[in-house]
Amino acid sequence: MTTDLRRLNRTFSIRQLCQEFGCTARALRFYEDKGLLSPRRDGLNRIYSYKDRARLQLILRGKRVGLALAEIREILDLYGADDGGVQQAAQSLRKFRERIVALEAQREDIDKAIEELKAGCVELERRLAETRPDLLPRAGDYDQVLRERLDGLERVQAK
Repeated sequence: MTTDLRRLNRTFSIRQLCQEFGCTARALRFYEDKGLLSPRRDGLNRIYSYKDRARLQLILRGKRVGLALAEIREILDLYGADDGGVQQAAQSLRKFRERIVALEAQREDIDKAIEELKAGCVELERRLAETRPDLLPRAGDYDQVLRERLDGLERVQAK
């Protein structure tokens, strides 16, 4: 099937792309409205080319790493440049490095927030242990519910 997907004259329906990439038809129509995809029409049906499929793949990868649609458009617009993809590669590299810096800053902020929350929990548990130890099991129950929710999110993100 991989060989079949790489044929330049291969076309795809909206349903095929939605199934392959796990996105909605609404998302594809949105990207089309924004000028990121340009399927041809056969009556009311959209016919996506191999190029549209490749562009969708890049759009979804960009979204996954947090690039704005405007940034994704800048990269996609360089695809047609007659330079063997050099400009597109340079622009992509620049955007990726900017995103790495932003994500690393976010990670630092998140790590600090987690540490502050943990310290707050320790202090609150100490105070409750001194004044109302009967309330501590409820805090433990809450912690268990929270851990189950986080475990569920990790399983969903792992898919």
